[in-house]
Amino acid sequence: MSDEELAKDLGPLAALTIGVGTMIGAGIFVLPGPAVLQAGPLAAAAFVLGGAIALLTALSASELGTAMPKSGGAYYYVNHALGPLFGSIAGWGNWMGLAFASAFYMAGFGQYVTTFLAVPTLDLGVATISGVKIVALAGAGLFVFVNYVGAKETGKLQNYIVVTLVAILAVFTAFGAMNADLSSLRPIVPPDKGISPLLPVTGLVFVSYLGFVQITSVAEEIQEPGKNLPRAVIGSVLIVTTVYALVLVTVLAAVPNEVVAGNDTAVVDVARMLIGPIGAAAMLFGGLLATASSANASILASSRINFAMGRDRIVSEDLNEIHPRFGTPYRSIAITGGFIFAFILLADVETLATAGSVLHLIIYGLLNLALIVMRTADPEEYQPDYTVPLYPFTPIVGLLTSFALIYFFAVDIILLAVGFTVFSMLWYLGYARSRTTKQGILGQYILSRSEKMPEAAVSAATSVQPDGGQYRVMVPLANPANETDLITLASALAKERNGTVVAVHIEQVPDQTALESARERGDFAEAHELLERARDDAETFGAPIETHTILSHRSFEEIFDAARTYDADITVMGWGPDSHGAPGRAESAIDELASSLPCDFLVLKDRGFDASEILVPTAGGPDSELSAAVAATLREQYGSTVRLLHVTDDQEEGERFLSEWADEHGLSEAELLVDETADVEGSIERHAEDASMLIIGATERGLLSRLVRGTLVLDVVEDVSCSVLLAERKRKRSLRERLFGRN
Repeated sequence: MSDEELAKDLGPLAALTIGVGTMIGAGIFVLPGPAVLQAGPLAAAAFVLGGAIALLTALSASELGTAMPKSGGAYYYVNHALGPLFGSIAGWGNWMGLAFASAFYMAGFGQYVTTFLAVPTLDLGVATISGVKIVALAGAGLFVFVNYVGAKETGKLQNYIVVTLVAILAVFTAFGAMNADLSSLRPIVPPDKGISPLLPVTGLVFVSYLGFVQITSVAEEIQEPGKNLPRAVIGSVLIVTTVYALVLVTVLAAVPNEVVAGNDTAVVDVARMLIGPIGAAAMLFGGLLATASSANASILASSRINFAMGRDRIVSEDLNEIHPRFGTPYRSIAITGGFIFAFILLADVETLATAGSVLHLIIYGLLNLALIVMRTADPEEYQPDYTVPLYPFTPIVGLLTSFALIYFFAVDIILLAVGFTVFSMLWYLGYARSRTTKQGILGQYILSRSEKMPEAAVSAATSVQPDGGQYRVMVPLANPANETDLITLASALAKERNGTVVAVHIEQVPDQTALESARERGDFAEAHELLERARDDAETFGAPIETHTILSHRSFEEIFDAARTYDADITVMGWGPDSHGAPGRAESAIDELASSLPCDFLVLKDRGFDASEILVPTAGGPDSELSAAVAATLREQYGSTVRLLHVTDDQEEGERFLSEWADEHGLSEAELLVDETADVEGSIERHAEDASMLIIGATERGLLSRLVRGTLVLDVVEDVSCSVLLAERKRKRSLRERLFGRN
């Protein structure tokens, strides 16, 4: 599927007004009543404090946005810097946070409409829908449609709304200033409550400051983002914080606090007292514009986040589809609209506001952390046009204040945020991890320095890294003599399935030496040289490769843990002198009793890699199925001649079996050999004289049987002169099967 790009049709004013329109709508027309009810005149300080916290993140967002002007904004930055696990948290949190916020804005829209238009309650029998919610649902439907039509129309609409809105507020503020009595603001700290309401009210009103990050969500559509994006992001926060301070202070100074406290449409009543009916009508119209512009901008941004998540395969790629006429991700917009409708129906206004705030505070904390990671790792492609002042102080304080403010929310809202976070992590582990392919800069930074990093950090990075559904071929390397042959075989398997080679070197540490001490004092030059050779060889063969050095007190046994850690689909390894203590199998005697194989295994007895003439003996069974798959891959990659051998005392039955088996396993063009001798080992050895490689399935005998009587596989490996590839499928086996073999 080809990457689809969004057109750059948002100018600097449209970008600025996306942020300003969102924030002004929420802050000054809906929230003053609840804020003043809780904190009195201290509510003005809560708005300013919220703006200061937002400004710290706005600075970080500006730097990240100029370095990575991609659709998705904060989600994209977190996903790119911290990896898809955190990207899933950021994506779902940002998407749902904006849907909650959009529902909140539309509920505010409904409150303003119902002040002059009587909208009856709808009784559905099992539930009733208030007039406010009916209007909110209708408004949400309208703005979902507006965003469906296209970003250019959205940008133009925002321009008109915000210019009109700022003019109305300017006139309102001027009248308030002329009637202001500063003594009304004293005492600014309520004597009965003290300063304790400040932070909880800051959390309540923080939903007012979501607009600036939403500008980065459409960064891919902004003209000259290196210049216009920082101006829009930082400028919108400064403008809106200034407006909040001026308007709220003049309102509280011009009328008694009781007029504002708890009043859903407080600014309309204040305008009526200061200016008269015309003022009230103007502010009512302004409230409608403000709440509408907030919802409009949030729907625009949330649909782009959904689009970006689909592009990264955090959610279904089907969401990427662009409308052939309007050029918008119409499926993303439709799904976002569905969530907004649901939230309007299910929650009250204050719950919608605080839910939107708390989810975004999580995102803002992660966004500041993403900036620190990008600066620390300093990848070559990170070239921002704007840089944060006072680094690292600014992003660190932004991170801490964002997370700290969450503590002051109501318990049920905190639990909602925790629930969304846990859901996002489970979503990644259960759905997205097997589909997404992009590893974050943080994971790459840790794994590229695995021998210098704490073991816990390396383990955490590897355990959550994406596999993208890619076929992963792990190659444990120890002997430089067979490195090239193992990488050659692994590269062939990876290329056939568009997969990745994972080369690992296990550095065994004596039991008496702590691994951390070995990491700090060890000399890993030989390991680095071996893995660098593997990288060069794999790239020569055209296969993508990642390399890892593992410090362990174990040697061979560590291979199984590594296969699980790196999500290997198949492991290609060399044949040790004692076959790892378990003749005829990949695992050791102890491992065989303890667990099943973590993936398919190929064990190469290397006598020189030559895939020109391949012999595959088979009597059926899962291991010979793997032998067939490997033979088919080598034939595709190297044009190998494949011969299939079946030993039986019934020629006709043997030919029928072999023909059917070859057809089932994609080897219908292979040469079929049926040998009627009773000596299986001798037959294989004779036919292997003309082969350059023998691929044979692992023995089905159990551990006790092989320890007492030996195994055909081990004898054949030692007696033939060509390279031998032992194939063993991943499968679960009972303890009885481990001890005595299959029936």
